[in-house]
Amino acid sequence: MPAQSYLQWLSECTATNWWCDSGTPSEIDVALQHGTVGITTNPPLCAAAISQKPEEWREQIETILQSAQDAPSKTEALIRLVVTRGARKLDALFARSAGTLGYICAQVDPAKAGNREEMLDMGRRFAAWAPNISVKVPVTSAGLDVLEELAAEGIAVTGTVSFSVSQMLAVADAHARGARRALANGKKPAPCNAVLMIGRLDDYLMEVAADNRAKASPADIQKAGLAVAKRAYSLFKERGYAAKILVAALRGTYHATELAGADMILSIHPKYQRMLIDQDILKEEKYAVPVEPQILERLSSMKEFIRAYEPDGLSPEEFIRFGVTQRTLAQFTETGWKRLEAMR
Repeated sequence: MPAQSYLQWLSECTATNWWCDSGTPSEIDVALQHGTVGITTNPPLCAAAISQKPEEWREQIETILQSAQDAPSKTEALIRLVVTRGARKLDALFARSAGTLGYICAQVDPAKAGNREEMLDMGRRFAAWAPNISVKVPVTSAGLDVLEELAAEGIAVTGTVSFSVSQMLAVADAHARGARRALANGKKPAPCNAVLMIGRLDDYLMEVAADNRAKASPADIQKAGLAVAKRAYSLFKERGYAAKILVAALRGTYHATELAGADMILSIHPKYQRMLIDQDILKEEKYAVPVEPQILERLSSMKEFIRAYEPDGLSPEEFIRFGVTQRTLAQFTETGWKRLEAMR
């Protein structure tokens, strides 16, 4: 009998669930063998899924290119192609779990992060693609309003492009308001995820530290995202939120192993899935181990870390202006949405 992989242990023996951070069908199939219960996609991942093996999608893409009326409708159709194929792979799990597991994310246009009306319309369209779609909206002030409205309609939601405790708490609060409205209108509330893009936060703080000659070392900054994740997790448990934290954009297996055992979701890229499967990693729950006080002290010398770490470090009006938010929205637009728009 094959030995239980680390990922199988994570999903079978701990409170932690993990999702496949890829829209590529063959990579999803491998992840399902090791216990994944969901799939993360975003515009760059959808573009990558098609570009990696274009022959697998050629017939459908030709149909889309011939029928699309404009670039936005073409891009939505390409995203739908990737997302719905992944959704079908999760159908059985979604049914067995009565709709608690088996979701795949579909992200709205990152260039519309401040446009409530367009994001809401797009979210409703995406949700209609399949019953196990979780609509991804950016955690901006506008995005929070859209997230609440979608939740009030009984639609599963994920707050993304999020790098701080304050953003994750705002997602959980918006979902709670939406869920109460859903119940009042006779609708069943759907799940919600509050994303922490843990590696992108670390990358950003690494540049801030170098530019400002901060006391924090690169080794300290590798713990920054973990510190934010652990603080947010303790507050979620203290406040009894229904929303789940979803940690994404990992930069190494340590981001998974240091959070193992927490009642949260880890979105793991196939690169790190393979490491966690192949390497002999100690199966140990470490989520409750705090980041060392001396490391927190050095990290706290950076204002940008404080903004990410403190529960009131950012106001909703500041979310869209946070440096790493602006960077990520721009990257997702250029390497995802526009790449799909230009696809031939």
